[in-house]
Amino acid sequence: MNPYGKKNIAGCVWELCEPIADELGYRLWNVEYVREGADMYLRITIDSDDGIDIDDCEKMTRAVDPVIDEADPIEGAYFLEVSSPGVERVLTLDEHFDRMTGENVEVKLYRPIDGKKSVVGTLNGRDEKDILLDVQGETVRIERRDAAKVVTIYDWQSDMKKDKN
Repeated sequence: MNPYGKKNIAGCVWELCEPIADELGYRLWNVEYVREGADMYLRITIDSDDGIDIDDCEKMTRAVDPVIDEADPIEGAYFLEVSSPGVERVLTLDEHFDRMTGENVEVKLYRPIDGKKSVVGTLNGRDEKDILLDVQGETVRIERRDAAKVVTIYDWQSDMKKDKN
């Protein structure tokens, strides 16, 4: 399911890459076509229930590169990057919010709400216009249009304690 529409490059690339990702056992997490300085980057982010490592990224790169080249949806030069979303991942699509329900997240806001520029809580889900958080036992609704960025929070300290035991 292409979340971007066919009219833009990310949408075209999503449609080219989704069946390949599925065949390889991955899920597309995100596709971005962005300028950084003078260069253009096509970033394809993949995920799986087993996690993603460098070998997975290489396998996906080798599989999609010739398909993208043949379809030629991008004029001019660009760098192709394939990566995992990481442990602290940005949530943008409905599927992201659905998959990460129950995880701790930080919602960074465009403008302060009740004097705060960010809200941290457990993601309880979403609806068409709101992000639902549990913040210290209370349900907080934040309009998606007010959220500049939503990112999962990984508990690094707990993970480090596990490694020491």
